[in-house]
Parts: sequence; structure tokens; C-alpha cells
Amino acid sequence: MSLRFLTGSGDRSRRPGLDRREWLRIGTLAGLGLGAGSLSPQARRLAANAIPNSDRPAGFGRAKSVIVLCASGGQSQLDTWDPKPDAPDSIRGEFASIATSVPGLRLCEHMPRLARLANQFTIIRSMSHDDLDHGSALYLSLTGQFHPRKSSNFPPRPEDAPALGAILQRIRPTQNFPYSAIHLNGPVLIPDVPSPGQYGGFLGRSYEPLTVGDVTEPSMILDGLDPLPELPLVRQSARTTLLDAFDRTRRQFEGDRSTMAMGELYRQAHSLLASPRCRQAFDLSQEPDPVRNRYGRFRSGQACLLARRLVEAEVPLITVFLNQSIRGQDTASGVTDAYGWDTHNDIFDSMKNHLLPRFDISFSALLEDLQQRRLLDSTLVICLGEFGRAPRVAPEPNFAGSSPGRKHWAAVYSIVMAGAGVGRGQLVGSSDRIGAYPETTPFSPGDVAATLFSSLGINPANHFSDATDRPIAIATGKPIQEIYG
Repeated sequence: MSLRFLTGSGDRSRRPGLDRREWLRIGTLAGLGLGAGSLSPQARRLAANAIPNSDRPAGFGRAKSVIVLCASGGQSQLDTWDPKPDAPDSIRGEFASIATSVPGLRLCEHMPRLARLANQFTIIRSMSHDDLDHGSALYLSLTGQFHPRKSSNFPPRPEDAPALGAILQRIRPTQNFPYSAIHLNGPVLIPDVPSPGQYGGFLGRSYEPLTVGDVTEPSMILDGLDPLPELPLVRQSARTTLLDAFDRTRRQFEGDRSTMAMGELYRQAHSLLASPRCRQAFDLSQEPDPVRNRYGRFRSGQACLLARRLVEAEVPLITVFLNQSIRGQDTASGVTDAYGWDTHNDIFDSMKNHLLPRFDISFSALLEDLQQRRLLDSTLVICLGEFGRAPRVAPEPNFAGSSPGRKHWAAVYSIVMAGAGVGRGQLVGSSDRIGAYPETTPFSPGDVAATLFSSLGINPANHFSDATDRPIAIATGKPIQEIYG
């Protein structure tokens, strides 16, 4: 539905399906660190002190915003963050490694800009889990929870776990923007249907992040955000009054989740329409050409630039899908914007000529821009995928391509974190000599989710409730303390 036709009251306190008893419960939970964004100043102070200072994990509350860069498809750790220059050719692969700004640390030769910025971020080289297919593994990365069917590619379902952004909208909705979480360059496809894990799941549609597609097409993000000339504010207000009248009648249908969710979607859209500040946050044309060029005039680059603008607009959680499809190259060979990180055969050609150059440009531009604007200290940046690639280079008969590649591999892989108190120029964890298994304590996607919430000042050990009052853990892991040095 076009945003031109969506209007609502914008009253964030009246959420569908929440009666007085539930609001009292949420108020109680707020004293434990939940729901702080919508509380009074006194309640906010109580929420902030839910974890005694002496018990707070490192990095707790350091971030005002979090940016997640999702390299969906399975980014090869051996050909990016954890090269093995002394391993045999069949393990090392075709790429050389280069020195970085951190003594002794080497990265892939095709990431020269990120190599120069290595003193700005921390690499975690001991990520590990046991899910080996894209749908369920992306679900794990985006929700922090294992899918009921590991190593599967099920479509999204209403009973799914909610995306991290949906949980954030549930427990601490922001007052500074209509949405607490936004997905850019989405939805991510596996390879041509949406992956589970990026929606509201059992919380319902009213909690799911706003999804924006190709940001290089202005019509994708700006059409419908500018008010129509024939719809002045007085007419918008009249429509809001009419919608409120419908709301009063609609209360008899409070048991119908879809009806109630639609009302919240209307309100969120009206908030976008009614706020010039919110609309302008999406307007990339306000950026100077040199800045847009630095990020790269392609989908992932401009999405990273929009993520920085949304940080400035005080959006708490922004997820950038660096590639819309895990493997779009099957249907659009040679079209770089279509390529995903699911590189089976032809891995080195795909990475060298399509994936790594744009990744190096956009990720480095984001880090530099956040640092120059003094936003990095209050913004946690996480770059991850759903898993890595196998140590051994070998042809795969079930995939197209004329040269060998690497299979899915979840036993060990690498991610990167920066900002919001994260140590600079650090390595956390290590893999064995061929990049196959962790040599040190492994970390899980649940730990990453816990780190994200803790960074935002939310105790990940707390719970929220679903529609049946069942308590659900915010995160199943623990914050990764080692990244803070």
C-alpha cells in the first residue's frame, strides 16, 4: 500500500492489543530495564539503574544507535577477515593477504581501504554454530534464536521468532522516529523468496521493522513521503479524526490481531507523512556528490549512506542488507548489484570482481564518515553474515561455474564490530591453522544479539511477553565482553 494513502493518529502510546493490565505489567518491567523509551523521566532513571553499576557489562548503554551490515549468503572468512597465508593452496585460495594499520594483522588483498582502517574496529574470529542452510541460519543471525528446523529454507511464518528490531519496538519504542528499526536494501531473499527472521513473527506486523528496497531509486523511498499538494494539513487532520472514530468502533475487534496491526501500520505511516524531519532523513539528494560518490553509487553503498542519515535522525537500529539476494548472480550474471555472498563455484572471480570491491568501498566509507561526524563513539557497527565458507577449495557439481569454490561452513567464521566503546585494532578469538574450527572460546549469534541490546542499554537477560503472556527471553546469549578490551 502506498504511503500516500496511509494516515493515522501518530499516538505511540495506544498500541493494538494492549489493555490496561498489560500496560501496568510493561510499566513494572520498565523498572527492570524494559520499555524505557516510552517512560517518564523518573521511570527512565529507574530503568537505567536496573543493572547496578558494579554489575553492568562493559559497553552497556554506550550506543544510541546500532547499524548491522548483513553480508547474506555466507562471507568466506578465509578470503576476508581470517586469511591463512601459510596454509596449502587448496586451503589458502587464490588471494594474497596484506598488512594493515595494526601490526601483525593481515587481511585479504582486495580490502585495502578496510586494511588501513583496521585500527578502528575489532574482528571476532571464533564465531560458531551448527546451522548450515541460508534460511534458518539467516533467521538465527536476525533473531538470535535457532529456527525450529535447523538447516532448512522455510518461508516466513506467523509463529516465527521476531526480528531483533521487532523486539526493540516491543520493549523500547523510540519517541524520536516512527520506527525503532529499519531494514535497508531488503527484504533479503534466499535466493528469490524472502528469508524468515526479518519480520514481526509472533509479535505481529505492527512491530516489524520498516523495510526499504533499492535506495538508488528515489521513488522507492521518497514517493509517498512528500504530502500531496491537494492534501493540506487540515485535510490530513480531518482524516486522522475520521480514523480515530473508526478506532473507537474497532475496539470490539481487539481479538483480531490483523485488524489491530493494520491500525498501528496506519499510525506509523502517518507519522512519517506528518514529520518533515522524518521525510528528509530518507532524502539522499541532500548529500553532496563527493559524499555519495565515496560510499559508491550502487545499492549497498547508498544504503550505507542512508544508514548514517538514519543514525543522525536517531533511529535506534538500522540493518543494511549488503546484497538483496544471497545468490542473485544465478539469474543476473555479470550484474554486480545482484551478486550475493553464496559463492560456491567461481568464488574467487565473484569476490574479486564483484563483491569485495564494493564491500571495501562502502564499509570503509561508513566507518570514516561516522568517525568524522563524531557519531562512532555512540554508534555500534556490526558486520556479519549467517556463516562462513569451508576451508577446502573444491568444485561443486550441483552449482554453475567453471572454477572451484567453497561450501557452507558454520563451525567457524568471522564478524566485525566497531564504535560505542568497542576496542580498536583488536582481534578476539582465533580459528585453527586452516580456518575450520575455533581455537578459542566460540561465540554465537545469540551472544551478538545480547551485545546489541546491552549496547543500547537494555538488559538482554530480561524478558518480554507474547500475545499469550508467555515470557520470552530478549536474548539467549551473553554480551561479548572481550570486544571492549
